[in-house]
Amino acid sequence: MKEPKMSVTETLNEGLKRGYKIVVPASDLDAKVNEKLAEAQPEVEMKGFRKGKVPMALLKKNFGQRLMGEAMQEAVDGAMNAHFEETGHRPAMQPEVKMTNEDWKEGDDVEVEMTYEALPDIPDVDLSDIKLERLVVKASDDEVNDALKNLAENAQNFEDRKKGSKAKDGDQVVLDFVGKIDGEAFDGGSAEDFPLVLGSGQFIPGFEEQLVGVKAGEEKDVTVSFPEEYGAENLAGKEAVFSCTIKEVKEPKAAEIDDDLAQKYGAENLEALKTQVTERLEAEYAGAARQVMKRSLLDALDGKVSFDLPPSLVEAEAKQIAHQLWHEENPDVHGHDHPEIEVSDDAQKLAERRVRLGLVLADIGQKAEVQVTDAEFTQAVMNQARQYPGQERQFFDFVQQNPQMRQQIQAPLFEDKVVDHIAEKAEVTEKEVSKEELEKAVEELDNE
Repeated sequence: MKEPKMSVTETLNEGLKRGYKIVVPASDLDAKVNEKLAEAQPEVEMKGFRKGKVPMALLKKNFGQRLMGEAMQEAVDGAMNAHFEETGHRPAMQPEVKMTNEDWKEGDDVEVEMTYEALPDIPDVDLSDIKLERLVVKASDDEVNDALKNLAENAQNFEDRKKGSKAKDGDQVVLDFVGKIDGEAFDGGSAEDFPLVLGSGQFIPGFEEQLVGVKAGEEKDVTVSFPEEYGAENLAGKEAVFSCTIKEVKEPKAAEIDDDLAQKYGAENLEALKTQVTERLEAEYAGAARQVMKRSLLDALDGKVSFDLPPSLVEAEAKQIAHQLWHEENPDVHGHDHPEIEVSDDAQKLAERRVRLGLVLADIGQKAEVQVTDAEFTQAVMNQARQYPGQERQFFDFVQQNPQMRQQIQAPLFEDKVVDHIAEKAEVTEKEVSKEELEKAVEELDNE
């Protein structure tokens, strides 16, 4: 008698929706369980038997049921993988799999229903007739000089004010202070010759404001309350009095724009610093111009292709867009405890465009063998890790252990590389514009 074979039968074929009935014969499951038991037998120890000598029948009695679940999972996974390999289908989202014979008992075949949406076949796109315009902005002398002035202000020194001058916001006050709560000094509440820039927010709220108007040689009591959420529990929410002795009042003086300033910023001389500033400004403009060109490129691509979209992908994207727009309109609501958000026609259309372009870019990138290198990925992770000072290592570990996070970082890198690949194939002309014209073009992106 012929052994029954695993079967996969199509039950649904409607647009991109597919359904299949998978039947795993009981004999296949039994064979898998026996295979697992045979693999484990040499290592099994059981009372009354030497290691590796426990009879298969006894092993099956004790461990067979436990291994049956694994055997089922592996058999179904194997059938699914073989199906996708044979058909070439790529599911848009994780297939839905459920067992249909819920009254299953050992010795029965396993019947499973699998449904999914297949990704569509993407038509080839002719990239050679795409025409793009790259906006170019040159940094003006005024912009370079303004940037140098900002660098000079950041590298400012403080010089003594005229004797008897009152401290202003932005001045540096050098002082001794002793802080007390209920007349008792507390740890960390005292210092000598402390340089404090008024308005810097270095001290707790209310402290610096009370020192505006003090003079060198003056003594002043500053009364403040520590915030309720202050880090040190013994101080949180308590009122403190700081007895301050003002030693010096200094006014800020911007550094001179010269070779010394340049060397403070790691440049050889002032000319070299000007070159660095110019390159940095123009790199910022180039980044903004790239976003404008990318939108033009995506618009051109969107008009070139048409195909069925997986409804589940569009629905998920539309809900995400609607959710984001709702929170932008309701900035006071930070959690997700809010009414169900209705998807507008605009959100639906934008979702369809994003899904369509995402699939097209992925297809073009795959066919062109575009890849994100390990070095590019690591650099992107490092850039994001800088947002968590002191916790960079934990962030790296989190990314390594979280496939979804890796995908979130990798996806935009891949998309940008595909955009660059398309731009290389397209006809690109450069147009020199003013900074204001570029800013207007960027604003229009946000308004679309």
